[in-house]
Amino acid sequence: MADPPFVEMEVTRNNGRNRQARVWQNEPARKRLENWHRHFRGRVEAPVVSEFVNTSFGRSHLLVSGLESSPPLVCLHAMRTSSSHLLSEIQPLAAHFRLIAPDLPGQSVMGPEVRASLSDNSLADWLIEILDHLRIPSAPVLGISWGGFVARLAASACPDRFSSLILIVPAGIVNGSHWRGLAQMALPMLRYRLRPSEANLKRLLQPIITEWDEDWANYIGDTTRDMKLDPRIPPLAADDDLRRLRVRTLVIAADEDISFPGGPMVDRVQSLIPNAETELLRHCKHCPPTNPEFRSWLGERVRLFLSQETGIGLDSDTAPN
Repeated sequence: MADPPFVEMEVTRNNGRNRQARVWQNEPARKRLENWHRHFRGRVEAPVVSEFVNTSFGRSHLLVSGLESSPPLVCLHAMRTSSSHLLSEIQPLAAHFRLIAPDLPGQSVMGPEVRASLSDNSLADWLIEILDHLRIPSAPVLGISWGGFVARLAASACPDRFSSLILIVPAGIVNGSHWRGLAQMALPMLRYRLRPSEANLKRLLQPIITEWDEDWANYIGDTTRDMKLDPRIPPLAADDDLRRLRVRTLVIAADEDISFPGGPMVDRVQSLIPNAETELLRHCKHCPPTNPEFRSWLGERVRLFLSQETGIGLDSDTAPN
């Protein structure tokens, strides 16, 4: 049976335009993307629970992992991925925090089918609605790539709701060369869409992934055909917005990131954000390694950064083995 026609509707919130828009191309594509979400959820070793929250953007899905008694850590995934993708890469943190990972509007098959405005605080409002529903007055927030843009936007818009900010290769701080990105990504993407093969997939992913991972590679390959393209790039934060950030901030950048170059990102963060720490990952592209060693390093780096706030890891008895 053919899919019913999908009518795009526009709504106005906070003086910005948020357009209802389907994320996937068709029903078989939706099923493949949902299967990938379940597959990456299966890679998470800690127990994971699904929850749904009604927001003004629509029904929002989130995954929760970690002990209820642990301090909360809000986690925002990258574009065109999902909550389970992110939790599979930061699972060491579940030993210390209650991980709360909502699916971003328009960027996940599990998220609200809304293409939210990037020119106002719409995405920050959406995240605050989720925190209100969960009765979380304040928490640290971690975001990667597109999720880093949302995390920074929310911390700027509602500084009293976010106690710390952790940004991993975030969008919205610096941009790489548009023409270089077009040359290295657009043509290989077109080639792969026309002739999907392992060789063409490797050409497509070579500029962005640090190491080959079969799950991630094949997932990204499917998204090039199964997900509708959102060509928008999150706008760069104004200098004054970064200067006004008062929360403790950790920015982890990658030196070979063609999308958001690590060197310029570290320079801008250090010159503008008052209370910031930075890490520049060497020999690393936009997608960091997906191996146990890197997950362990990242979990420990985040835990140590947050230990001053939460008290976790301040004595040897709480340090991981």
